[in-house]
Amino acid sequence: MEIQQSFKGNQEVGCLYLVPTPIGNLEDMSVRGVKCLQTVDLIAAEDTRNTQKLLNHFEITTPQKSLHEHNFKERIPQLLALLQGGKDIAQVSDAGMPSISDPGHELVLACLAEKIKVIALPGPTAGLTALLASGLSPQPNYFYGFLPRKKNEQKAVLASLYAQEATLIFYESPHRVKETLANMQTVFGERQAVICRELTKLHEEYLRGTFSELLAYLDERELKGECCLLVAGNSQPEEQQEMKEISVKEEVQSLIDQGMKPNAAIKTVAQRRSRKKQEIYQEYHELT
Repeated sequence: MEIQQSFKGNQEVGCLYLVPTPIGNLEDMSVRGVKCLQTVDLIAAEDTRNTQKLLNHFEITTPQKSLHEHNFKERIPQLLALLQGGKDIAQVSDAGMPSISDPGHELVLACLAEKIKVIALPGPTAGLTALLASGLSPQPNYFYGFLPRKKNEQKAVLASLYAQEATLIFYESPHRVKETLANMQTVFGERQAVICRELTKLHEEYLRGTFSELLAYLDERELKGECCLLVAGNSQPEEQQEMKEISVKEEVQSLIDQGMKPNAAIKTVAQRRSRKKQEIYQEYHELT
């Protein structure tokens, strides 16, 4: 067990501050966030070019070092040395909260391992912001982030979320959102969903409807801007019980008939039923 008292104790070692940045509208930058970026010794940024625009807007002159998925292994030891020498560092991603579908978690873990304080500031985050105005139930909610890109891997993840009663929150590229909605309809059946794009920006837009309605809309239009995709939770979890009354063979075959490959269908059914894939394989092929 470990106790961190964020604003008490040893001041000889620096602190890591996790500072959220606007997801679109620069006015969402908090007074505390600006002050933190002004007073720390260094800013660790996902993309220094992008962050420099923010710093210029608020007339912040603090130096930066890049920290992203391609250089974190070599950069983290350098940042730890600075922190252990008494320097304070603020970590930022390109937009929103560091570590939430963005780089950052590795540095947090490294600091905690070295007993360096990690202090998170509250601020903008796309998933919860979109949820509040979506019209879907805000509580409970389940944040997933970006789904796998490969169709069968994506369907397998969705199958594992099938019984979730919480509102589901995903991030998605506008170029893939239509295909993702189609996969969701295949796995979940018909549900209410909301696409929120260009959040906090001038062209912010919420598209609310069933999977079928949204897919019909997207047949005629192409979206632009990063999207939040929110999906109503399973309102009839008892269906999970009814599923047991359908044979494994019937369930697997149903997914295959909908276009899923046999191995992916077997994996999906195994996840839905919380059983081993080998067991489902044997039942489907009547090997038991």
